[in-house]
Amino acid sequence: MSVFASLALFYFLVQKKKSIIDKTTFSILIVFILLLSSKNIIVVDLILIIIYYLFFSTIPIKTKLIILSTVIILSISSILFIKPIRERFMIEFETIFVDSSLNKNIEENQGPIYNVSLKQAWSQDQFRQNDFFPGTAFRLFQIRIFIEMLKERNILFTGFGLDASQNKIKEKVKEHNLYPNYGEFNFHNQYIQIFAELGIFGFLIVISMLFVTFRIGIVNKDFIHIAFAVTMIVLFLTESFLSRQRGIIFFIVFYSMFNSVKYCNEQKILK
Repeated sequence: MSVFASLALFYFLVQKKKSIIDKTTFSILIVFILLLSSKNIIVVDLILIIIYYLFFSTIPIKTKLIILSTVIILSISSILFIKPIRERFMIEFETIFVDSSLNKNIEENQGPIYNVSLKQAWSQDQFRQNDFFPGTAFRLFQIRIFIEMLKERNILFTGFGLDASQNKIKEKVKEHNLYPNYGEFNFHNQYIQIFAELGIFGFLIVISMLFVTFRIGIVNKDFIHIAFAVTMIVLFLTESFLSRQRGIIFFIVFYSMFNSVKYCNEQKILK
C-alpha cells in the first residue's frame, strides 16, 4: 500500500499548477504514507522529494528552501512524535550494536524477549526460542543463510525452482534453532529471492531491467519514471515484491508503461 500511495504522491508532486484538490490529495497521501509506517518508503520518498525540489522544480530558490525545510522538519517530527513510526525506527537503532537487548514492546506476561543485534544475526550459530529479530537483523540473517545455501548446494545456475526456496528457509531456521514461525517468512529481498529460485541468470535479468528503466528515466528527465525506478531498486532490497500477485501486477504494468517503445519515441520527437 505504501508503494501504491508513494507513486500517486509523486504524480501530484510534479504538477506545475496544483489546484486545491491536488494540494489536498497530496497532503492526504503524505499522512497516509506516514501512518502506514513503512521505514523504507518514508526514507526513499523524503530523499526523492528533496531531489525533485533541488534539480527538477522551477520554483524560486527561496521557495525551494522553505519547502525543503518544511519537509525535513515534518519528517523528523513524525519520527519523534508519531508512536508507530518512532517505535519502528528506534527498535532498529537500539539493536544495531547491542547484543540481546531486552525487547520493551511486549506484554509482561509473555516473558522476556531479547532483540538480536546485527552481529548476532550474521555470526551466531544457535539462537533461543525467545530471541526476536528486528527487521534489519532478520534480513541480514536471511542473506547469511542464502550464502550458506549457495555453499552447500549447487544452485548457482538453476536455483531451487519457483517458490521452492521456502522449505530450504524452514530447514535453516530449524538448523539455527530459531522460533519456528520465522520459517514462514520468505527472503524479504527480491534480488536474493530471484537468485535462490531462478539462479544467476534470473538475477541478472532483474538487475538489467532495473538498470534499463532507471537509465530511460534519466535520459527522458522524467521524474515520476525516476521515482518509480529508485523506489523499486530500494524496495527490492527489503521486500520480495514479485512474490505477491499485487506486486507482480504493479511492477509489470508501470514498468511496461514507462518503458514502452511508443513512449520513448514520442519523447525523442518532442525533443
